[in-house]
Formats: sequence, structure tokens, C-alpha cells
Amino acid sequence: MTDAERTPTRIDAIAEAWVDMLAELSPMTATYIGRFEHNGRFDDLSPEGEQEKHAAITTVLRDLADAQPVDDIDAVTLADLRSELQLQVDLHDAGAHLRDLNVIASPAQELRNAFDLMPTDSVEDWTVVAERLRALPAALNGYVSTLREGIRTGVVPARRQVDEVVGQIARYTAEDGFFADFVGGATLSDGALPASLARELTDAAGAARVAYDDLAQVLRTELTPVALEHDGVGRELYALHSRRFLGATIDLDETYEWGVEELARMVAEQESIANEILPGASVAEAVAHLEADASRKLHGTAELQRWMQETSDRAVAELGRSHFDIPEPVRRLECMIAPTQEGGIYYTGPTDDFSRPGRMWWSVPEGVTEFDTWRELTTVYHEGVPGHHLQIAQSVYNRAQLNSWRRLIAGSSGHAEGWALYAERLMEQLGYLEDPADRLGMLDGQRMRAVRVVLDIGVHLGKPRLDGSGTWDADYALEIMRQNVNMSDAFIRFEVNRYLGWPGQAPSYKVGQRIWEQIRDAYRAAQGDAFDIKAFHKKALDIGGVGLDTLRSALVP
Repeated sequence: MTDAERTPTRIDAIAEAWVDMLAELSPMTATYIGRFEHNGRFDDLSPEGEQEKHAAITTVLRDLADAQPVDDIDAVTLADLRSELQLQVDLHDAGAHLRDLNVIASPAQELRNAFDLMPTDSVEDWTVVAERLRALPAALNGYVSTLREGIRTGVVPARRQVDEVVGQIARYTAEDGFFADFVGGATLSDGALPASLARELTDAAGAARVAYDDLAQVLRTELTPVALEHDGVGRELYALHSRRFLGATIDLDETYEWGVEELARMVAEQESIANEILPGASVAEAVAHLEADASRKLHGTAELQRWMQETSDRAVAELGRSHFDIPEPVRRLECMIAPTQEGGIYYTGPTDDFSRPGRMWWSVPEGVTEFDTWRELTTVYHEGVPGHHLQIAQSVYNRAQLNSWRRLIAGSSGHAEGWALYAERLMEQLGYLEDPADRLGMLDGQRMRAVRVVLDIGVHLGKPRLDGSGTWDADYALEIMRQNVNMSDAFIRFEVNRYLGWPGQAPSYKVGQRIWEQIRDAYRAAQGDAFDIKAFHKKALDIGGVGLDTLRSALVP
């Protein structure tokens, strides 16, 4: 998968220096990529911390301004790093950090998430955990200062997001919440923690709970009264977030119309397969038929985890023999039940040395105890191989050609999630979804991703409703999701709240898939009879995670 060792260039040196600087400025990012030397700290989320990061970014942009690429790898690094850093400047100038509060990916969650990927095997590891726990109140105070600056300047999030985050915090800080469970279950592989360290962890976790409760109080008493009643962010800010998640600039109006057409196509395809499952049945009737099939049920998270791991291991083994060149370190993927109950399935990449492997996480909502294999088979392929794990872990592995920024940090949701949806369809084409029920499950996900394009752009840009009865809003978004997603109402509500507070992210899946397919088709046209799909996949994935505009220019000059 890798070629001969490449001599680092000046552009590589700039990128490597930026990774070092980013690890210093953002210890949470450092933890994610396996740079554990900063694990006892958090990012400075205060206005001063944001300004320090902004100054560092502008310095790197100046360094890149007169840097000349020496080869194609350099050209990709230069284009993508410059594009990403300029976007960060644009978001800063728009005050995005001042209103950075949502239900899934804002500092309110990311500070807690930082503990999920920390080593916890030794006394030394747990000592660092205690250090970071003690640092949490100060980090939250910095975040509060930034939110207060937003209040002062009138740059605030929507009230819906504030209310939902207050509820999340209550679950974090409950007697049986994350912090209590995290330190209460602290052990070593060969026994219990020293009593003094256990007490230190308990005290630090208690202080962390108090700090989070203080944040909730600020949200309730200071932010709620001034938070926005409407959920849409408007065209200008939405365009920035769309660029952020795609690494590409798209025509939002054309994409909305395409989304409407794509949704109709997914519905028709699902209806056809429903008829295969149960002749004459609607999609809802076919789903009810499958949900009543005990042979397709998993009971409890332990059984879910085992099934995920077995399914993933089988895909890695088989695809590694026939369709992809998968190096030995990349073949290890751990399927995990997440320590939270917020809903959602996600992937975290391996550390640079693969000592922590890539992991697929399932955050199972409270009270959910049964799972349908026909729904979730394609999810394993999406998060694992040939989806996120193959894509992201391959970039980490490719150290002979790519600098640390390219391997560990670069990329976009559109590149990653677009590839994962592309991979779902690829698995269908390779015969892994021969059972109509599994194809229905795949299409269930694809249909959801299609409706999200329409919903997300519709709400945030204030588009006319599909039925012409007014403009998109949260209530109509919920109604359309219920019509198109065969999931529990609690899941649907969480998903809609997520889209409302995270503009541009939800469409990046389906739009990313569209762009991946456009790039493949353009590459095929350019190659003619010499086109080889396996060679295309290798060339595309060897580039690593980049914005989709960069990917297009690298593959289709």
C-alpha cells in the first residue's frame, strides 16, 4: 500500500510543524491522533485561546504563501492545508466559535469525549486521567467565557440546542452518569488501583461534575433568555459550514433539487425491494415483517458487540484476499459499545503507531435492548471495511509518502462519509447484500441520508416546503423524517436536533457519495479501456483524507 520512502520537502516541514503546534494548542486533537504527551490538559476554549489559535493559523498561511511544491504529493498538501486553514480563518471571522453549542459536536461534548480515547491500563495512565479531570473546570470556564462573549456581541446559538445540551449535562453528572461510572469502574489489568489514586480520581470526577453543572446553570440562566428562536443559520453561514464539511464549494440550490430527486429514487428502489421481501407489501409492511423475524434479532449490547466484531473480522479477511490490499496493522478493528447513551454510531482512527487500533463505537440509547441485523449489516461495512476504517487507517499507515498532517488530521466529512456510503454500494455490487432484507436495510440508511440533504438545506436556507405549504422549519423537518425513516421516534428527534444544530454536516454523506461517484466516473472516462476499479480505489485512498475539491483536482486534472 505504500511505496518507497519519500524525502520530506519544505511543504512537508510546514505541515509537520503545524501538527506539532496543533497538538500543543489542542490537546484533545492530540489525544485523538495518539499524541499522548498532552493528555493531562485541555484546549484553551476562552476567547484568548481562540485568538492564539487564530494567530498560529495566519502564521502558517503566510509560510505557505511562498512555498513551491516539488511533486504531486506536495501539490495536494499545499492546496488542502491552505484551503483548510483559510476556512478556519473565515469561520473565526464569522464568529462561529462564539455560538459553538450543539447536541453532538461542540465543546460541551468534546471535553467529555476526550476521556474515551485515553489509555487506562496502568497507574501512570490513571494518574494522567486524574490530571485531566482536574483541568476540566478551567476548560469549561474558558468555554463559558467564549459563550458570554457571544452573548455580549449577539452571536448566539438556537434555543433548541441550549435546552438539549442542558439535558445531556444532567446525564453526564448524574449519580450513575458518565463521570461516576468512569472513575467508579477504574481498575488495572492486574488488580485494583492504589487507594490514594482512587480517592484522587473520585475527588477530581466530583469537581468535574460540579463544573459541568455550573455550565448547565450558565446555559439556563444566561444563554437561554437570549438564544435564537429560529433554527436556520441562513445562506452565508451555511455556505461556510458546507465548505467545512465537504472540502468543496457546491451550488446549494442545485444540490437541494438533486436531493429531492435522489430521495424519490431511494423511495422507488426501496419499494421495489419491499415487494421482493413480501409480494405486494409496502415498505412499512416489509419492515414490520422483518422486525417480527426472531432470526434477525440481536439481544443486548454484548450480543450486538460480538456480532459487530464477527461481521467486521469476516469482511476484513475476505476483502483483504480479493478486492483490497490491506496491510496487517490495518486488519485490526475493534468494535465497541460506547460509554454514553446518546445514540449514534461512529469511528475513531488508530494512533500513529497502531498501538490503539481503529474502533467502531455504538452509543446505544437508554432502554434499547434489541437490534435488527438486517438494518445494521451495512453499518458495519460503513464504519469498518471497506468504509471508514480502510480509508482512515490506510492514511495513517502510509507514512512513507505522507506527512503527519496528511495521515492523521487532514480530511473532511464529505470525503470520509461520502466514501463510506460509496463503500455501502460497493458491498452491494460485490454480493455482500444478496439478501433483499440486507439491501432494504442499506437503502433505509441511504434514504435517510437523501432526506437529510433536503431537510438540512431546506431548514437552514428557509426553502419552500415540499408540499408548498410554507417554508421549512423544525416541525416540518420532524414530519418529513418520520415519513422517511423507519426508526424510533426518540432516534428521529435526536437526529433532527443534530441537523438543526450542526449545519452542513448531514448532507455531506450523500453529497460526498455523489462527488466520489462523479470523480470515479470522470477518472474512468479519462482512462478509457485502461480503467481498473481496484487501481482507482488504491490511488484515491493513497491520497489520504482531503477535501473533495482537492481529491477531484488530484485525480481528474
